[in-house]
Amino acid sequence: MDVPGPVSRRAAAAAAASVLLRTARVPRECWFLPTALLCAYGFFASLRPSEPFLTPYLLGPDKNLTEREEPKPDRLLVLKVLWNDFLICYSSRPLLCWSVWWALSTCGYFQVVNYTQGLWEKVMPSRYAAIYNGGVEAVSTLLGAVAVFAVGYIKISWSTWGEMMLSLFSLLIAAAVYIMDTVGNIWVCYASYVVFRIIYMLLITIATFQIAANLSMERYALVFGVNTFIALALQTLLTLIVVDASGLGLEITTQFLIYAGYFALIAVVFLANGAVSIMKKYRKPEDPESSSQVTTS
Repeated sequence: MDVPGPVSRRAAAAAAASVLLRTARVPRECWFLPTALLCAYGFFASLRPSEPFLTPYLLGPDKNLTEREEPKPDRLLVLKVLWNDFLICYSSRPLLCWSVWWALSTCGYFQVVNYTQGLWEKVMPSRYAAIYNGGVEAVSTLLGAVAVFAVGYIKISWSTWGEMMLSLFSLLIAAAVYIMDTVGNIWVCYASYVVFRIIYMLLITIATFQIAANLSMERYALVFGVNTFIALALQTLLTLIVVDASGLGLEITTQFLIYAGYFALIAVVFLANGAVSIMKKYRKPEDPESSSQVTTS
């Protein structure tokens, strides 16, 4: 064993001193720059060079503003106006129909999208094989955008056949979710998910357009805000009942079976409503003729 001499001991001491110096400089270098940046930010944030000139400019002839403080609006009056607008908007039957489908389908869509990764993990665990979940999400979004672009070329009377189309496509969504749940093949699950998202993105675009067509621009925020609130409230309730442990806490496959039934129920409701609407619409032109025949006889 070699005994360290004076030179080696001095080298070791120098190395230890350099390490101590480096470690001693680290805290000062770590806090100095962020502190300086924060100080500079606080200084420049409070620096307002245009403020002395801003008030005379706004009160001048260019903007013609006044210093008189406007009274605050009455809250009860604001709520009354909102409630009246709400009643006026949803008294329109086409708007109510499209809004109901918008809220119900968005609730189901969020549930499927939020928990589909868990279903795919059960069908094909990621630790056993390569998965393409991100690619499927990207492809479904791209194809959905193409479908949304192509919907402008569809020539159909949505006022007459809109509810029947909502029923048909809701049934297709239910079938896609059911196939994704029952078939134990990951590629079939991927394909069903792509179909599900394409149909939803197609219909939600049509529904948004039909709702906006029956509204004035000032009421867009009210109606779409109410529709979104109802959709999120329904999603919260559905999650609490089906998914949460304090509710039923069902397995992922049973959850998707319920989601498929949920969309099937939407399809049945709109099928019945659409059939009644079409029968009423095609009976109206016949009523004047029948009444005139009765009077002449």
